[in-house]
Amino acid sequence: MDQPLKPALPAHSSKPSSGSSVTLTRIIVTAIMLVVGILFLLPFIWMLSASFKTEADVFQYPVQWIPHTWNAIENYRTVWFGDPPFILYYWNSIKVSVMTILLSVAASAMAAYAFSKIKFPGRDTLFVIVLLTFMIPGQALLVPQFIMYRSLGLFDTHIGLVLLESFSALGTFMLRQAFMSIHTEFIESAKIDGAGHARIFMQIALPLVQPFIATYAILRFIWTWNDYQAPLIFLRSPELFTVQLGINRFADATGEYYSLIMAGTCSAILPLLIVFLVAQKHVIGGIALGGVKG
Repeated sequence: MDQPLKPALPAHSSKPSSGSSVTLTRIIVTAIMLVVGILFLLPFIWMLSASFKTEADVFQYPVQWIPHTWNAIENYRTVWFGDPPFILYYWNSIKVSVMTILLSVAASAMAAYAFSKIKFPGRDTLFVIVLLTFMIPGQALLVPQFIMYRSLGLFDTHIGLVLLESFSALGTFMLRQAFMSIHTEFIESAKIDGAGHARIFMQIALPLVQPFIATYAILRFIWTWNDYQAPLIFLRSPELFTVQLGINRFADATGEYYSLIMAGTCSAILPLLIVFLVAQKHVIGGIALGGVKG
């Protein structure tokens, strides 16, 4: 008795699957990005390596990425406790940055809440005027700011520097977008319960926009710490200099000792690295929420 014929199995296609193609593309892109990332890191690695070397080994060719003679302790001791005192510049930058963050976040958050949740005549027009100030180059305001600070007695003071950097149209715009993402029902429910705008702002609105507040605070710290122009123009006393001016003064004082200059530069960027490593999740989270809700 003849057996029924079995259906022929489909032949395996020699064409690669789309999944393997996507995987190969990801591997290639990852490898390219890794090489580009290493190239971007090379100047920093050279700077860190130079800060550990003796002066005679800094410009040896080929480059010694790992020093043969370690002089890190002496270099950093000279930078931190020598003349000029780098530790004083560090303290000045920390004081100015922290005060600027606190005042800037408070001012921007209150203005952003008012522009987003409080209805008053001319609100939208006033907000457009605030945004227009962001279009004015900072260099165009230096002369009137300098004259005003001299007349008010704020020139060559840390308070004047803090006030100069604490009011930001960009910060107001960023936080306004965050407050606008809060549903109006939360505000109306709080008003029904008898809460005023001050209580709503402190107990309801601010906790809901914490990722945005953290993002702006981190960005403001980076901008303030790296600022060179404002301290250069509005500070004259060496004991008030921030880190950026301190590096310049230190380079003038030490001359051509690049190992010491690199040690000072590494010390100056250390807080930025710490803030980035500790708070990068807040920054990424704030940006992601802004992209979804904004």
